[in-house]
Amino acid sequence: MPKEIINPPELFKHSHYSRVLIVDQPSRFIFIAGTTPADENYQPVAPGDYRGQYLAILDSLTLQLKAAGATWDDVVFRRWFALSVPEFIKVMNDKSVPVPWDRNRPSPSTLIGVTGLSNPGFLLEMEVLAVVTGGRA
Repeated sequence: MPKEIINPPELFKHSHYSRVLIVDQPSRFIFIAGTTPADENYQPVAPGDYRGQYLAILDSLTLQLKAAGATWDDVVFRRWFALSVPEFIKVMNDKSVPVPWDRNRPSPSTLIGVTGLSNPGFLLEMEVLAVVTGGRA
């Protein structure tokens, strides 16, 4: 699916997200609810570990995207919620931590600091919007 990414030269070009992404064709929108680092019993994975919870969330979202017929290349927006923004930024700035998207063309993203999530052991939550061409087969 063609996507146009715009980072106006008058604004700071951030290394973790793009400013604007445009999808200009008939498409199917896939909204994935906030995903937490939960196991099959809704218990926290990697308690107290931002990196471990980040990776668990990415794994879960990868499964959800696949189930909807999409990949990380189809993600057009990411929204993160973090109990500690500084701790999460350390993870995101660590180049050894993998990301499933193209580091040179990241989707727009928002990071929101929160005082709590749905389980006291969750440090992070992420929701995404993906867009794919056409309808389901």
